[in-house]
Amino acid sequence: MASKPPVPPFTRESAIEKVRLAEDAWNTRDPERVALAYTVDSRWRNRAEFVDGREEIVSFLTRKWARELDYRLIKELWTFEGNRIAVRFAYECHDDSGNWFRSYGNENWEFDDEGLMRVRLASINDLPIKEEERKYHWPLGRRPDDHPGLSDLGL
Repeated sequence: MASKPPVPPFTRESAIEKVRLAEDAWNTRDPERVALAYTVDSRWRNRAEFVDGREEIVSFLTRKWARELDYRLIKELWTFEGNRIAVRFAYECHDDSGNWFRSYGNENWEFDDEGLMRVRLASINDLPIKEEERKYHWPLGRRPDDHPGLSDLGL
């Protein structure tokens, strides 16, 4: 199995790097690429949905990004210890009717020794917003380094 640095135990710097790498991957909206960061038997709780293993992760993300259009995500480190990281995040997207949402949440992550995530527990709340209330305006893909993070945006 391939290693996915940085690997635990995490330092503050390596935890921040791990969070940014996860954000970057999710902003590709490429389910196959994103799934490679997880163990083959990874377990997720995403809202009320339970996902087991990479195949189900790919299916879940394919469905997610088919309905969450123009998806842009920012993640921020909350805390870390050993092989665990907690993050908070917010993403913006719209549905096929043009209704915009900002979704806020927290994730608890647990990694194996190779740096692959084996557990992801996510709690998420959706807030309808008007298009003019959007805060994420970078081109689809990786958030530019000079774009404000969650704390800078007051989120």
